[in-house]
Amino acid sequence: MIEREIDLETDDGVMRTFIYHPEHDGPHPVVLYLMDAPSIRPALHQMASRLATAGYYVMMPYLFYRGGEFKVFGEEDAEMHQRRELMQSVNPTNILGDAQAMLEHAADDPDADDGDIGAVGFCMSGGLVLSLARAWPERVAAAASIHGAWMVKDTPDSPHLNLDSVRAEVYLGWADNDATAPVEMMHEFRQCLEEADVHYELDFLTEAVHGYAPPGGKNYNWRAAEDHWERVHSLLRRNLG
Repeated sequence: MIEREIDLETDDGVMRTFIYHPEHDGPHPVVLYLMDAPSIRPALHQMASRLATAGYYVMMPYLFYRGGEFKVFGEEDAEMHQRRELMQSVNPTNILGDAQAMLEHAADDPDADDGDIGAVGFCMSGGLVLSLARAWPERVAAAASIHGAWMVKDTPDSPHLNLDSVRAEVYLGWADNDATAPVEMMHEFRQCLEEADVHYELDFLTEAVHGYAPPGGKNYNWRAAEDHWERVHSLLRRNLG
């Protein structure tokens, strides 16, 4: 397994990005792996590496780079407050520039395949994968939103809008009793997907809560987390080969 970190130039600054891919049998399909609100930490490194072992070129960017250099956040009140502020710097529009920088790097790497790509997002990034699928239907063939937050927003670039261009197959893992994604939002999002004729699967998880996928967190749910792995692997295998 190859693991490395690079700094990518975007229009908004320098974005630290972590790359994982098998050492042999490349090139490998690219999967953009977008962090959740707690940011990049050992649990996400472990998850990105696990995905890469299945034969993917996984790119995990530090999306808070607009607010400063890469850091691992702790649980102190000051850092929790800073993290909440940094979340406002990531939106469905500027993620497109971030993804463009990653794909330009991948295009120059012989270990990365230049065909269809996948995108997986957690929490605050759940809706961002839909924005990528909407913007680049010719590249994004698979998009997974895992306990996505704020999937329906009162902005023109909200993830639930203008889905008619989406070619990707979409998977959504939606936790019950999620204040960031109430059931009413799920119904609205499902309606938008169906009206746009998007091929999708949605699991409504009544025994798990927001944050169920990353290991080590207080909301981690082993059964739901392993189900998400099964769903993501199946989605990527069908669409990326």
